[in-house]
Amino acid sequence: MVDNHESTTSGKTKQKLWDGRFQEATDAFVEAFTESVSFDKRLAEVDIRGSIAHATMLNTVKVLTNEEADAIISGLETIAHDVREGTFTWSTALEDVHMNIEQALTDRIGDVGKKLHTGRSRNDQVATDIRLYLRQVCDGVIHQLTILQLGILGLAETESETIMPGFTHLQVAQPVTFGHHLMAWQSMLERDMARFADCRKRINVLPLGSAALAGTSYPIDRELTRQLLEFESISTNSLDAVSDRDFAIEFAAAASLTMMHLSRWSEELILWTSAQFDFVSLPDRYCTGSSIMPQKKNPDVAELTRGKTSRVYGHLTALLVLMKGQPLAYNRDNQEDKEPLFDVVDTLSSVLIAFSDMIPELVSKKDNMLRAAATGFSTATDLADYLVRKGIPFRDAHGIVGRLVSESEKQGVDLADLSLSTLQGACQVIEDDVFEYLTLTGSVNARNHPGGTAPSQVRASVAAARERLQ
Repeated sequence: MVDNHESTTSGKTKQKLWDGRFQEATDAFVEAFTESVSFDKRLAEVDIRGSIAHATMLNTVKVLTNEEADAIISGLETIAHDVREGTFTWSTALEDVHMNIEQALTDRIGDVGKKLHTGRSRNDQVATDIRLYLRQVCDGVIHQLTILQLGILGLAETESETIMPGFTHLQVAQPVTFGHHLMAWQSMLERDMARFADCRKRINVLPLGSAALAGTSYPIDRELTRQLLEFESISTNSLDAVSDRDFAIEFAAAASLTMMHLSRWSEELILWTSAQFDFVSLPDRYCTGSSIMPQKKNPDVAELTRGKTSRVYGHLTALLVLMKGQPLAYNRDNQEDKEPLFDVVDTLSSVLIAFSDMIPELVSKKDNMLRAAATGFSTATDLADYLVRKGIPFRDAHGIVGRLVSESEKQGVDLADLSLSTLQGACQVIEDDVFEYLTLTGSVNARNHPGGTAPSQVRASVAAARERLQ
């Protein structure tokens, strides 16, 4: 609990910047219950940037004199320096990041600091801060997604001819190349990056100037503020501008989809590093051991990513539920948007950093992959395609191959190991060239079309993706 009149760094007592109407101090419990500075102080630098732009605009429209604007901007710059250095003193008695900075400004430059808030409200101020903050975050996420994609592309190119089983229903379906599988991951990331770029467009709208809910009577220049803060456009309705959190929900939704993709990868990595699959190995620094079983190498980063995905989903749901019952315009409920949003940002960022380092260092165990691809009759579809090329209708070919699979199971061999006489006993059109189509290499090479698993197509896909990233 913090006393309502806690001392500032200048030794002056702190009073609420809004307490003129009140006859008694805020209850200590209520003060602790309603404060947000413990988590919204991460908005300090964007809050200061917005305030500098606001002061510059007020000076331009003659609401502030040159001297007043210079003093305010200089004071804000010193506060920004202290925030970056970690020497700024935060007070929960001052509720939030905005009040802390405004009070510190007044303490440093005198009453002229009180003029900064002319023509704005905390309602449009915080909406602007969150948009500035999320715009930076989107740029960082897009950059990290680019790094991760480049890592995948390098690995996919290296593994373009490595054969592994492709799965449906977690059963061996058809042989594919490991490079092709990795490019499926890359395709997910491309969609993710497009979503964040699109989300950024709706974030990049200036609410400042909407004031509390109805705009302001001061002769503000919102276009100048927009230019100073590099927003793409200006909000068109003040009621909506101060209460809108769609952009935050949209960011959390985009993050949820990215985490879903990374969780799917994690599930595959967990399976692939198990003794039962043994397809890949992960760098030791991204695994942990057991306190009792000395042989263990646990894929904890992948497992935690799978777990943290549910955390991000929870925050998305929380933001949706937070907003669903709010009438226009701003309500204090909106203070509850920041902790889930910030945790989404932190979780997504940390997972992307981990994967960007871990994925390029995956080591494939080619022999194990090849051996697994040779099980489960993975070339059965190739045999059916062979029969179709010989003039057999596909549905008839499907039935013929199904019977040959049953025969293979009885003999305990793969299709490629059946004798020619056995194959011809099922269908007379089969000739000795059939064995070319039953090899794993022949199977993957046959899928030589855009989007196919053939090594040449994987390499072409990698080159095209690299070009798009540029």
